[in-house]
Amino acid sequence: MDWLERVAKLRQWSREGVRAPHKPLLLLYALGRFQADTADELPYTAVEADLKQLLVEYGPPRGTTPAYPFHHLVSDGVWEVRTEHGVGSPGTGVRELRSSQAIGRLAPDLQAALRREPSLLGRMARVLLDLHFPASLHQDLCDAVGLELELELAGTEAPAAPGRRQRDRRMRELVLTAYEYQCAFCGYDGMIGTAPVGLEAAHVRWWAFDGADDVDNGLCLCSLHHKLFDKGVLGIGDGHRILVSQRFIGRSQAAREHVTALAGRPLIGPQPGTRPIAATHRSWHTSQVFHGNPRPTTA
Repeated sequence: MDWLERVAKLRQWSREGVRAPHKPLLLLYALGRFQADTADELPYTAVEADLKQLLVEYGPPRGTTPAYPFHHLVSDGVWEVRTEHGVGSPGTGVRELRSSQAIGRLAPDLQAALRREPSLLGRMARVLLDLHFPASLHQDLCDAVGLELELELAGTEAPAAPGRRQRDRRMRELVLTAYEYQCAFCGYDGMIGTAPVGLEAAHVRWWAFDGADDVDNGLCLCSLHHKLFDKGVLGIGDGHRILVSQRFIGRSQAAREHVTALAGRPLIGPQPGTRPIAATHRSWHTSQVFHGNPRPTTA
């Protein structure tokens, strides 16, 4: 098995579409550090706060601990942990990892492969991003972990994982047509000539988590609301009304108009005769992406 296959087949806890991106986030973080200064050692106490913040921003809404991936990623053959007693992790206990001065690093064989073939790092990162996160978050996540992948991210496709289904390229046009080329949240409908600009087809249930390339799993959103939807600031509740997280803070008039004022508004579209968003997809997004409780409906 080569390194791309190992990355594509990280063993993760999984049940009915529940998100558990702990290992991918740690591995992306380690790749970023390696790219920056070929850092060999990553002490748990030095990276704990960074990993915790990554899990808050890009992980599931439920609470979690960075100790989990630090220990369990060893089983995938891409990560090594050692303590003052030698190679081997003391477990998933935060106190044990701290007191034993646990240090993690990319597996020595992987480090050697990355030095021999520098392009491997970018390809590994692309596989992790493509398999676990929507495209709207890729650049933000690269920035958060310090990865420089502009060339790899621009106009290229991540290598397909063995047996992985392919995206349906028709989805964007079908979704934008269903919503008559306007954002389902705010109604934005900008064009340059006859080409829509700033409008995107968003998956409600992420494609990386078996979200179908179907109209009833899609929304036409402007770039701003697509990003906020994928970050869990916005969601869709009963009656296809917009949810706005209470965790979102925006003090400016623009933030109030473009985000908080959306609370409780009905979606714009889809046009008659088109299937609305399926309840199963809405509930997945609410449980796995939307953060916190929704704000009360705006009067």
